[in-house]
Amino acid sequence: MKTVIDVKFKNCDKAYFFDPGELEVKTGDGVIVETARGVEFGTVSLGNHEIDEEQLKTPLKGIIRIATDNDKQMRDSYAAKEEEAHKICVEKIYEHELDMKLVDVEYSFNGSKIVFYFTADGRVDFRDLVKDLASVFKTRIELRQIGVRDEAKLLGGLGSCGRTVCCQQFLDSFVPVSIKMAKEQNLSLSPTKISGICGRLMCCLKYEQDSYECMRKQMPKVGKEVITEDGEGVILENNVLTECSKVKVMLGDGSYDIRDYNFRDLKLKHPVQNKTKEQESKEKDNDNSDEIESLSE
Repeated sequence: MKTVIDVKFKNCDKAYFFDPGELEVKTGDGVIVETARGVEFGTVSLGNHEIDEEQLKTPLKGIIRIATDNDKQMRDSYAAKEEEAHKICVEKIYEHELDMKLVDVEYSFNGSKIVFYFTADGRVDFRDLVKDLASVFKTRIELRQIGVRDEAKLLGGLGSCGRTVCCQQFLDSFVPVSIKMAKEQNLSLSPTKISGICGRLMCCLKYEQDSYECMRKQMPKVGKEVITEDGEGVILENNVLTECSKVKVMLGDGSYDIRDYNFRDLKLKHPVQNKTKEQESKEKDNDNSDEIESLSE
């Protein structure tokens, strides 16, 4: 077992593990740590606790110190300058006639660096802009291009469900989502109904997908002939949520009726033989041929 603390940073809901060493760090404390982006001010979301060392993919970095009052004042003073830096950068972008949209500005806690987050349709030559900004702020300047999903995560907003968008509220990372998921969940394929505020497919399409796939594998496919308690019939439709199949049944008097049955009460008229590995591989390839929209931008 390894003693760690969980630390979160500005504009990030994901917690990172750090080694507290001999220090007793409590939840809510501020800490100064060394990260890949340099020295940063983080907030402890969970104090000293033990985890299995197998959960650690890379060696842990230790904390430099528990944040002092001076550290907090320094962080707050530079954070207060971010709004003004945002205005100045927008003016400079306009002056240089660059096709880019400034999304957010972030000072490092000690003012040693300013990061400007922006979106753009393609590559942007911002070298002159960086020089201009460096001459104004007299510190290290970094421009970072992000995708529309990252923009939604930074700015936040309300989803179609009326709640704060998942990417800002609790999602640590984006996962691939495809239009196939909306089809399998019998959702409207209208872009306005299955797209988030970022304009891409909603992340929540992924949440129940595994359950839908598992249930669909168990239910008889549409068009299959089955035997019901009322007679033989053909599957017309499956409802994953109710676990029922709609069947066109031929009754004893020769007439037809459409009735719902729990799929567990149905028997296939012609049982399916076990598929070969080659057939399963072919079906899997066909499933993967659906267009997949990556969310990693």
